[in-house]
Amino acid sequence: MPKEYDKKRPNYSRDRDHKRPYRGKRQNNEVHVRVGQKFPLTIKRLGINGEGIGYFKRKIVFIPGALPGEVVTAKVLEVNDKYLTAKVNAIRTPSPDRVEPVDPAADLVGGFELEHLTYPAQLAFKQDLIRQALEKFQPRGWQNYDIKKPIEMDEPYYYRNKAQFPVRKLHGELAVGMFQRGSHDLIDLPEVHTQDHLTMKIVRQVAKILNRLSVSIYNEDKNSGVLKTIVVRSSNTAQQAQLTLITNTEEIPGEEALIEAIHNEIPEIQGIFQNINPGRTSLVWGDFTIKLWGEDYLPEEVLGLNFELSPRAFLQLNYEQMLVTYEEAIKALNPQKNDRLVDAYAGVGTLGISLAMRVKEVRGMETIPEAVADAKRNAKLNDLDNVHYEVGAAEEVLPQWAAQGWNPTALIVDPPRAGLDSGLRQAILKSQPDKFVYISCNPSTLARDLVDLTKVYKVDYIQTIDMFPQTPRWEGVVKLVKR
Repeated sequence: MPKEYDKKRPNYSRDRDHKRPYRGKRQNNEVHVRVGQKFPLTIKRLGINGEGIGYFKRKIVFIPGALPGEVVTAKVLEVNDKYLTAKVNAIRTPSPDRVEPVDPAADLVGGFELEHLTYPAQLAFKQDLIRQALEKFQPRGWQNYDIKKPIEMDEPYYYRNKAQFPVRKLHGELAVGMFQRGSHDLIDLPEVHTQDHLTMKIVRQVAKILNRLSVSIYNEDKNSGVLKTIVVRSSNTAQQAQLTLITNTEEIPGEEALIEAIHNEIPEIQGIFQNINPGRTSLVWGDFTIKLWGEDYLPEEVLGLNFELSPRAFLQLNYEQMLVTYEEAIKALNPQKNDRLVDAYAGVGTLGISLAMRVKEVRGMETIPEAVADAKRNAKLNDLDNVHYEVGAAEEVLPQWAAQGWNPTALIVDPPRAGLDSGLRQAILKSQPDKFVYISCNPSTLARDLVDLTKVYKVDYIQTIDMFPQTPRWEGVVKLVKR
């Protein structure tokens, strides 16, 4: 792949909002189209979710599985006032960047949206995602930002250290896999090539035990039965795993036999938990988790430090690229011994604790009490006494610290896809720490946030890291410096 994105290649991302019509031409909303209708379509670009985008009589069409430059026969699935959704009925002219997905169900379930695209082209798409987001929101100086080549994986498969698979009965047989896109129809998946080997091995072994012991399986149509979902998290350094059974009911008939079989047959599992999530719900996890057997926490090592993870603790799903991201963030921050660092959106403290020995003090905040408890325990585990974590939203806690006379010299933020709360953006502009690193998992909300942040800071560079190969998910480290 060339060092810089070749602008003559097909444009891999332009439209960033599925429901926003293309604004280059006047939209013709009077186009009469029916569900099931077929027509030829030339694909112009990829959308933010990896779907192909074309135009039928000036009406935008979203078509998963199609690539820029391809001519396809599209079959309409849904008609809306401003857009159509369709599927590929046939590919008339394939893209030179098209490859055969290694996962047979890649076109049916989520998590493989780009597996039909060559890896260099995936990287080009992700570099272009941030360019297009910046063009949309136009933060100060955006045309001159240094957008570095994405840091890729040597082997862009087998990286996910956590498997979260629903369990159902299909035609009387036990199935473990993922729901088909846009439905709750389960697709059984004996293999998932983005999962690490240990998690998939355990998932299939647990499925065999469940089947042999005739464990009650949840039936969504009848809202009956017990077991809904299997969750397996693996430790990269310990090669151990943690199993959580998400259930519809508090009682698990045959629980003792089930635990004994898992303990005896799968020695890598160090702890078995149950999460209770009753009834029909779009949420995977319920509020109540109990330990059924084994260790309370799963050990993991991050940058030479030890961490313990409870079942719901957040840790990046790609261990290899998480380390790359942290190293890039530390390099961008350039921490010094006299720095007072804020670790916002701290999770279980992995990043802040990894920086603690390089700075004078670390203060972090997180809205989830269990995560704060984990962060405090992890600081103690590593014999650190200059680390303080508390429960609360960053936009509320940061001004409280300032009112107490404590102001940071350095700040690192790693927010969810929604980006920074508007109150936090204002709190940052008020406190103005000299050093500022923003780790983002959403180029659109990053670009939006930079509109405010660049009133005080300038963007030194943006480093994209390919955290989720085969998907359109984006991750980046942004170094900001005061003007």
